[in-house]
Amino acid sequence: MNWPLKGTMVLDLTQNVAGPYAGVILAELGADVMKIEPPGGDATRQWGPPFWGGYGASYLALNRNKRGVRCDLKTEAGQNQIRAMLNNADVILVSARPGAMERLGLGWDDLHRTYPRLIYAEVTAFGHAGPLQNEPGYDPLMQALTGIMSVNSRPGEEPSRVGVSVIDMGCAQWIAIGVLAALRMRDETGEGHRVTGSLFETAIAWMTYHLTSYWASGESPHGWGSGTASISPYQAYPTSDGWLVIAAGNDRLFGILSKNLGHPEWPSDARFATNADRVRNRVELNDGISKVTRTQTTDYWQDRLKGAGIPVSRVSTTADVAHSTQLEEVGIVQSLCHPTIGNAFKSVGLPLVIDGDRPSLVRVPPL
Repeated sequence: MNWPLKGTMVLDLTQNVAGPYAGVILAELGADVMKIEPPGGDATRQWGPPFWGGYGASYLALNRNKRGVRCDLKTEAGQNQIRAMLNNADVILVSARPGAMERLGLGWDDLHRTYPRLIYAEVTAFGHAGPLQNEPGYDPLMQALTGIMSVNSRPGEEPSRVGVSVIDMGCAQWIAIGVLAALRMRDETGEGHRVTGSLFETAIAWMTYHLTSYWASGESPHGWGSGTASISPYQAYPTSDGWLVIAAGNDRLFGILSKNLGHPEWPSDARFATNADRVRNRVELNDGISKVTRTQTTDYWQDRLKGAGIPVSRVSTTADVAHSTQLEEVGIVQSLCHPTIGNAFKSVGLPLVIDGDRPSLVRVPPL
């Protein structure tokens, strides 16, 4: 396929997770992404263990399909090297402490004057407003600050971080969307644009319905473990050998579930008659469901409930997923020979298919 960003040159000056993942998205869509690393390399090269072929797993995952070069931006030679590459660039991705790029003469104002068609895309912690705009930001800090940890943990328990870098990778997606929009705008105006994403605002966007719930009720939502605040039963339940998520999200499904659990009387019980009733009495309902599900294996309940039309899923480990038939069949895991890893190298591609085609893995991360 002739991917839409073919012929688009991107300079990726970012490190860690958010910026590099934005660069991966653009590269997958056809852009020629040049990763610019400091002399010591991207910090994620050393994040581990585990290491694979001498590289941190995060580095390998977040820098596929890019070319690479080392450059010391703190030197005049390094800055001149970047400016020379900017002569042919369409997009620059940056992520640095507030004011750092400006001190190097690589801020938006400086570059826009010299390269008026350049799209300047920046990952920031808090954007360019508010009392925290000059503070650093990291994924777990944002999960803590914006309430995500509070809705991911049960009351009284230790705050729990979402186990994937949801803030960093979410911000990367917004940056990529912004770059695509800015390129489209440039097609109309001929002018470059400044695209700003922030970890804080990304986290707030994930909290959208929790904040709406607070505005509606005046009460701060809290976490329900594997469940959700406004639907019940809709969470993981213990089996005799593991856990099974049951998502009986409406009255019809709850009636079918109740019958299959041996409690056909539950839907006519005033405590459980509607979803609102079940949410208010979730503790009693969950205790009743768990008492039944503990009597049989995960496979037993998955087969029985799925056969009855109830949405269910076992709680898988990463190893389970890595060896699943579904993962193999969709084709999102891609392989390419790596100089130090060999043919065993695998990477997760873009979760997007256009006209049956998925962007391919054509280049391993810069060595």
